[in-house]
Amino acid sequence: MQVRAKKSLGQHFLTDLSITRRIAESLQPEGASEDSPVDVLEIGPGMGVLSQFLLERQDISLKMVEIDRESVDYLLMNFPKSYGRLIEADFLKLDIGKLFGGDFCIIGNFPYNISSQIFFRILDCKDRVPQVVCMIQKEVAERIAEGPGSKTYGILSVLLQAWYDIEYLFTVGEGAFNPPPKVKSAVIRLKRNIRKELDCDESLFKAVVKTGFNQRRKTLRNSLKPLIAAKAEKEGLDGEALAAFISDPVFDLRPERLGVEDFISLTKKLSVL
Repeated sequence: MQVRAKKSLGQHFLTDLSITRRIAESLQPEGASEDSPVDVLEIGPGMGVLSQFLLERQDISLKMVEIDRESVDYLLMNFPKSYGRLIEADFLKLDIGKLFGGDFCIIGNFPYNISSQIFFRILDCKDRVPQVVCMIQKEVAERIAEGPGSKTYGILSVLLQAWYDIEYLFTVGEGAFNPPPKVKSAVIRLKRNIRKELDCDESLFKAVVKTGFNQRRKTLRNSLKPLIAAKAEKEGLDGEALAAFISDPVFDLRPERLGVEDFISLTKKLSVL
């Protein structure tokens, strides 16, 4: 039995076993041992090319979530150890917080067409996910790992870097897949940093980052007009006070010039009393 790669699911099956072993070994949960295995969730195991190495590890307790019924049947037929570990579900709709009693790591070859959505779901559980190892499109990996000042630096860069230290591990060529994708891939590792909370309103922080980058070619003075107007209205700023407020040099910048701490400071400026 073989699994047909489905375009609707963004499936490109990794076939190079040396790469899959390397991905599996890149997951290095702190404190994991045979006596104290760490919970791990694999997203989209497909035909089990990565799962087979993860199932061999005694220092992790693996669960897998797979949306494709054909892949589920294949895994159950070819990997007996997947029984009791495999969940047939859509990761984006799954209440992942209920899968484990405590913290859990995430690993997987993420479907390119939903990789950003997966990261946003991970951010929802950031306080319970100390480490993520994943293969994604190279361009997205570079964007996530990039620092301020780069043209590829964007929304995911800031939101993920606020909570995780990100390592670009290695590049994977098109020939390692069947069918081969039209782009190169890359493996990255995210490790939860020591930040417990933002020194600002987290919802407003997200809004500032997203609003700024949605018009990234504009200065923040122009792209953040809705948020600036909301602050002016709620605090009753007159024309002179508003002009003084937006004269701050930060509003002359474009969003890619700001690091995480800069966005936190900007969020505090835009917060209302």
